[in-house]
Amino acid sequence: MIRPIKYSESLKENILFRRQSDMSFAEESVKKILEEVKSGGDAALLELTEKFDGVKLSALKVSEEELNAAYCSVDEEYLRILIASAKNIARFHEQQYPKGFQIKENGIVLGQKFTPVACAGIYVPGGTAAYPSTVLMNAVPAKVAGVKKVVMVTPPDKKGGVKAEVLAAAKIAGVDEIYKVGGAQAIAALAYGTQSIPKADKITGPGNIYVATAKRLVYGLCGIDMVAGPSEILVIADKFAKAKNVAADMLSQAEHDKLATAVLITDDLALAEAVSAELEKQLETLPRKEIARASLENNGKIIVVESLKDAAALSDFLAPEHLELCVEKPFEYMKDIHNAGSVFLGYGTPEAVGDYYAGANHTLPTGGTARFASALGVHDFMKSTQYIYYDDSALKAAAADIERFAESEGLSAHARSVAKRCEK
Repeated sequence: MIRPIKYSESLKENILFRRQSDMSFAEESVKKILEEVKSGGDAALLELTEKFDGVKLSALKVSEEELNAAYCSVDEEYLRILIASAKNIARFHEQQYPKGFQIKENGIVLGQKFTPVACAGIYVPGGTAAYPSTVLMNAVPAKVAGVKKVVMVTPPDKKGGVKAEVLAAAKIAGVDEIYKVGGAQAIAALAYGTQSIPKADKITGPGNIYVATAKRLVYGLCGIDMVAGPSEILVIADKFAKAKNVAADMLSQAEHDKLATAVLITDDLALAEAVSAELEKQLETLPRKEIARASLENNGKIIVVESLKDAAALSDFLAPEHLELCVEKPFEYMKDIHNAGSVFLGYGTPEAVGDYYAGANHTLPTGGTARFASALGVHDFMKSTQYIYYDDSALKAAAADIERFAESEGLSAHARSVAKRCEK
């Protein structure tokens, strides 16, 4: 199992999270799929669904009857949890709603307004990785932003259906249309539009390397949220943290994927040793232990540093997707953290709270991109438009400056467009 290692600068490059997944092997096949869907529309989607998902569909769209039946089949207690989670997500994201502004002075009006995209497409993984939480985390912020049409795509199961809990979450979140299609072909459908699936202005949601590659290739034709890689967790813990909790939190990400990364940084060697032992102990009873073990053996690390200040500096270098501050004074420590997708403060806040219930988004930048990228939010489903007004006197007052600036760049027509308006 993972043995604690003492940190040194020479180790820094060896403990980097995976910065980018190698997508080159997927690119050619994804390009072919994109072209097939672009030219073939729904017929191509049906053919590709049969090829990749092993099910022959007669229709792509989830009917209202199918949606309502799924909702009614979910037990009331689980529905209550989905509704409570959706409310928490809405409450958090309502605070993100951007406010426009307007400046008026001396015959000049400058301003900025925000407008939601007309259609948002959300991708929800299917099969064994069917996550109702992904539906809520993508659809609720879109609805808060004011998006009129939210279209969801998700792969069908072998019987041609969609997991009832996923459909129930979609109904609760207010998804407008749902289609049974997954993989790169689903991204193509949202990017190009087909006979039944509308073209989306923005595509969000996680997926495998083929989905991620497709999103990257269609960017520009439409917007995307991010190209996410394997999940990551970094735990910074002091001597007062409980080893069993730290180990459990590391495993909560390791069970996602063999490529997932779980790292502990601590200034206490005794805690490091205890967490190492706990990981081995807890692995034995974990249902997804083979995946988690591979993740820990390939990418897991327990690093011992001289001080928590050093831990903060190393964390900023790594820019993790999830950062847990299992320390005595987490809010004070937070000021030393600048690069992280989402931060979980204190001994009693496991990362799972954010995955499902707190309301902050769980779609986060990975691979060190938290240095410049942010969590999915209302801003992803909106765009800003700036506007400018000059009356005659304001334009005349600024004319000489504008003309001089334009001429300095060799753009005489720009200068003349001002000068003509100022002629007597």
